[in-house]
Amino acid sequence: MTLRVTAGRVSVTVQGDAVERTDRALERLTYDGVPVALMAKNASLWGPDAADRAAGRLGWIDAPETSRRLLPELSEVAGRLAGLDRVVLAGMGGSVRAAEMFARAHGADLTVLDTADPHEVRRALDDRLDRTVLVVSSKSGRTVETDGLRRIFERAFQARGADPAERIVVVTDPGSPLETRAKEAGHRVVLSDPDVNGRFGALSASGLLPAALCGVDLERLLDEAAAILPALRLPYDNPGLALGAALGAAASHGRDKLIIADNGSGAPDLAGWVEQLVATVTGKDGRGVLPVVVEDVTAPGFGGGGDRWSLALGDRAGDAGLVVSGPLGAQVPLWEYAMAVAARVIGVDPFDEPALRESRGAVAALLRGSEDGDAPTLISGRPVLVDGHVEVHGASDLFHGVKDLRGALEAVIRAVRDRGYLTVAAHLDRVGDAAAARVRPLLARRLREAPVGFGWGSRVLHSTGQAHKDGPPTGVVLQITGAVEEDLEVPGRPYGLKALQLAQAFGDLRALRARGRPAVRLHLRDRAAGIAQLESALGD
Repeated sequence: MTLRVTAGRVSVTVQGDAVERTDRALERLTYDGVPVALMAKNASLWGPDAADRAAGRLGWIDAPETSRRLLPELSEVAGRLAGLDRVVLAGMGGSVRAAEMFARAHGADLTVLDTADPHEVRRALDDRLDRTVLVVSSKSGRTVETDGLRRIFERAFQARGADPAERIVVVTDPGSPLETRAKEAGHRVVLSDPDVNGRFGALSASGLLPAALCGVDLERLLDEAAAILPALRLPYDNPGLALGAALGAAASHGRDKLIIADNGSGAPDLAGWVEQLVATVTGKDGRGVLPVVVEDVTAPGFGGGGDRWSLALGDRAGDAGLVVSGPLGAQVPLWEYAMAVAARVIGVDPFDEPALRESRGAVAALLRGSEDGDAPTLISGRPVLVDGHVEVHGASDLFHGVKDLRGALEAVIRAVRDRGYLTVAAHLDRVGDAAAARVRPLLARRLREAPVGFGWGSRVLHSTGQAHKDGPPTGVVLQITGAVEEDLEVPGRPYGLKALQLAQAFGDLRALRARGRPAVRLHLRDRAAGIAQLESALGD
């Protein structure tokens, strides 16, 4: 069976046994008038408890049209900084992932720092700083990591004899603490729409400003996005409604693991952006869709069956149960609309993020307790096991009788129960320690039926971690931290990036364990050697 809905160049195809469930969900959504109500920004669509929050979060619906007002301002900023041909973006969350997606899809050079890793940040500081403009992106203006990066770059610019006011552009909400500080420092400020939160902010100033500075054709991007809006208002032949119905109905009937692979989308980071959107919108109240990105459609773990089904992004369908294709600009409102619909079907508030707030609060609390710049002390005592370059931290009963790293990893694998999953959160340098990502397919081969995800630490804490902590309670989290060779001081703060990165890891562990979610930390005493040891322990 196949259900295919198209609008212009956008296509959504549902295949197999999911078609009947999708049809039933579509009938209900149409009967309830959801397409018209959503495009009219009806805040009551997700129930009375969510209405107040939703009322101030629906500006993304017409962003493909309203964001055109930003183009003259963004063009003027880009022109003023035309002599600086390297763009660094410091920020966290969905809109940062969107900016990276836009830049890579257009072959533009954008360095994204959504990290607190000292090695990664130092590399960015050492690369063409004399030609660098820094975009500081934080809607709330209170993000600890982004504030630290701003301070570090300000000092670096000053040390090179450059005026930070001429090198730093800030995008934030009106009235935020960051806006106040930025104006006092003389930085150019571009205001974001306060009615658009981060995960839905791809086509707001937060997603568009960095892309504009990189030379991305924003008019074309917004044209592609606007072209799909008429179809999203329709009760029938509406690809966004079909996609949301399919995802919501699947999760409501126990198929709550979505395995995502790019299959010719033309946008290298689309899968990652979709992953964070699905996780943050739906993963709460013990429900939702757990998204897992794999390397490609041939990767271990891609496929359907049981509690899993597969999503192929691109024109080549293969055996995927769900296939979505279309221009990048059109995919943004398509997926945002679909996830708002899926949240209604599942019965969750798409705009709440309780677990992420808790993790961020835990990070801030740990840093307040770190007076001398050393590591926070959430996890104290000795590791349960040390094997070569790897320490194992976790509940001692889980590792009873374990003698080496291979045995410890086998114990973690055994902890994944039926209909469960394993995810790896690597608080490392995603460039210098990129080999850590090879752990995912190795674990997937060992687990066979259970999905295995992978994410870099800050990205997990600020986005996908919402699903790991508040989504279906079936996951095991394997966290990886690493030794720091040379720390970076955060000017004006009593800690450096080493402490901040460990606070991220420990804060996330605190939130996981508070919810009874199994979590293990592996600490690499030597990063390269430790990663190689992990690969060896997981080999045949």
